[in-house]
Amino acid sequence: MKIRIFIVCLAMLMLSASSPELSTEFFAADNPYIRYTGRIDFNNPKAPRFWAAGVYIEARFRGTFCEIEVRDEMLWGTSHNYLEVSIDGAEPQRIKTTGKVDRIMIADNLKEGEHSIVIMKGTEALIGYLEFIGMRCEKLLPAKSNRSRKIEFIGDSITSGMGNFTKDVPCDSGVWYDQHSAWYSYASVTARELQADFHLTSESGIGLIHSCCAKPILMPQVFDKISLSKDSLAWDFKFQPDLVAICLGQNDGVQDSVQFTGAYVKFLRSLRTHYPKAKFVCLTSPMADDKLRAVLKQYLKGVVDHCRKTGEKDVAMYSFSRQYKNGCGFHPDMEDDKLIANELTIWLKSQMKW
Repeated sequence: MKIRIFIVCLAMLMLSASSPELSTEFFAADNPYIRYTGRIDFNNPKAPRFWAAGVYIEARFRGTFCEIEVRDEMLWGTSHNYLEVSIDGAEPQRIKTTGKVDRIMIADNLKEGEHSIVIMKGTEALIGYLEFIGMRCEKLLPAKSNRSRKIEFIGDSITSGMGNFTKDVPCDSGVWYDQHSAWYSYASVTARELQADFHLTSESGIGLIHSCCAKPILMPQVFDKISLSKDSLAWDFKFQPDLVAICLGQNDGVQDSVQFTGAYVKFLRSLRTHYPKAKFVCLTSPMADDKLRAVLKQYLKGVVDHCRKTGEKDVAMYSFSRQYKNGCGFHPDMEDDKLIANELTIWLKSQMKW
């Protein structure tokens, strides 16, 4: 009898030692060791809410595993967001949420010791918001970052990473956001190459003076919001970028030059009120065909020349070398995004002396 009781007790001890539920602690979203980057609504600090593609959360932990809890808006009752999760700087795993509340084991069987994690919203605002509830691990450590530079990318579906990821679900199959990866967007790749924190202030279909697909908003109208799609929740602009890269015009198409350039100059002046020390760069669309690229190049040259003549010195323009359209819906694919980022990175290093 004593032997049997001993065996049962030993089994319970072994179970306790091996069970994540019994040997870990839950760290809520408002833990000061968790680092957030992006336009995020912190009205409920226990469940910070974010819509934009590319919002990312960083943490360090000790142990062999890590579990996170998120809530998905599940827009229309069916849409699910993708998370892109990198452990210790490795290529990210893409994880699709399955319900309104998801507990996801994102790291298991790791080597003992300290580990870093980046959790990014891979899909954009049109798929609905995510809320981060917290994480479960052995021990949470203060997040670290050696990035001293900051970039904000303003744009449309190209900047968001729409249609670029075809590894798992080919174009014209699955649902339209299955091929959406903010992690591999040219903007995210550029920021990582330049070792910069970054925001993607971008949304599919949006334009400067004309948005596509009957979209009722324009970028200058919603730029000061956390939720661009709904034109709601004022943004506080505490994130002060060193560089603001603007990539608009693909959805505008060929427009009246006076109207387009006038609106662009007005938008830049508005940006300057929020970012008094930033440098601005105006980009042509990497998705533009030869005709549109030439038109945008002409427009942006006029914008930059006018701004410099009227006292705005920290503004420049860059025209991409060609059209990139190997992804879904003639968007850039992942390899295109790398090439776009390479073009932009080389030029920015020269411009910014980085």
